[in-house]
Amino acid sequence: MSAHRTGSVAIVGRPNVGKSTLLNLMVGQKISITSKKPQTTRNRITGILTRPDAQIVFVDTPGFQTQHRNALNRIMNRSVGQAMHGVDAVVWVIEALRFGDRDAALLELLPKDVPVILVINKIDRLKEKNALLPFIQQVSERREFAAVVPLSAERDKHVDALVQEMVLLLPEGPAVYQEDEVTTHSERFLAAELVREKLFRLLGDELPYSVAVEIEKFEVAENLRRIYVGILVDKSTQKAIIIGKGGEKLKAVSTQARHDMEHMFGGKVFLEVWVRVRSGWADDAAALKNLGID
Repeated sequence: MSAHRTGSVAIVGRPNVGKSTLLNLMVGQKISITSKKPQTTRNRITGILTRPDAQIVFVDTPGFQTQHRNALNRIMNRSVGQAMHGVDAVVWVIEALRFGDRDAALLELLPKDVPVILVINKIDRLKEKNALLPFIQQVSERREFAAVVPLSAERDKHVDALVQEMVLLLPEGPAVYQEDEVTTHSERFLAAELVREKLFRLLGDELPYSVAVEIEKFEVAENLRRIYVGILVDKSTQKAIIIGKGGEKLKAVSTQARHDMEHMFGGKVFLEVWVRVRSGWADDAAALKNLGID
C-alpha cells in the first residue's frame, strides 16, 4: 500500500482562463467565485481536497494583471507571486490555442525550483482538435513541465488525470485538515464573495471595474444568519448602475446571493445590501486592507 501524501499546490494563470472553475470542481463545492468577466478573483482562495491516499491544499490566485496599475492590482499581482513560494507544485493554466504576452509574462515568474504542471483548459471549445498537439509542443519548448494535462474544467473532462499528476508531486505525510473541510476561509469572507459574484454575473459589462463588497455586520443566532453588506463604488453614476431602475438590479443581486448563502451555510439568511460611494478605494492601501485585500 502506497504512503499517504499531503502538500500544497498553487493554481496560477492570466485572467479568465478558468482557475476558479477548476478549483471549485476539484474540491466539490463553490469556494471561489466565477464569471465570464476577467479579474473576478481578488484574494488568494484556499481550497482543500481530501482523498483516501492524499490531501491537497490548493491556493487559487487572482489572474496576473498587466493592464491596470492601481494599488488593488499591485496587491493582486504580489499575491500571485507570494502564492508560488513554499508550495510543492504549481498548476499553470492557459487556454487552448491561445498563448499571448500575458501568458508569457507569467511564465517568466514561475519558480524554477518548483515542479510545474501545464494545464491547457477549454479543450471542449476547439473546432480543430488536431491543432492541439502542435500547440502543446510549442508551449512545452518554453520550459520543462512535470506534466501536461489538456482538460475542460467546465465539462469536468480529464480533471481526474490532473489530480493524479498533482498527487505524484506531493511529499509523504498525514492529512492536516479534517475530511469535511473544503476551505480555510470564514463564512464572512464567503458571503462577501457571493455578493461580488452576483454583481459580476448580473451586471456584465455595465459593472464598474472599481467595485468592492464589504461585510458591515455578520450575526449568527441559532440557524439564522443576519448579514449586512455594503457595495463600494467610486462615483454616484456607478451607484445608479448597480441599483438599477426601481432598484431591480440590486434586488436581483441580493436575492441570488442569499439563495447561494443559504445553500452554502445550510440555514436561513437575512441579507441586507446597499451601495455606498467611496471615491478612490482601489488606490487606498488602508481601505484595501479593511476589505481583506492585502
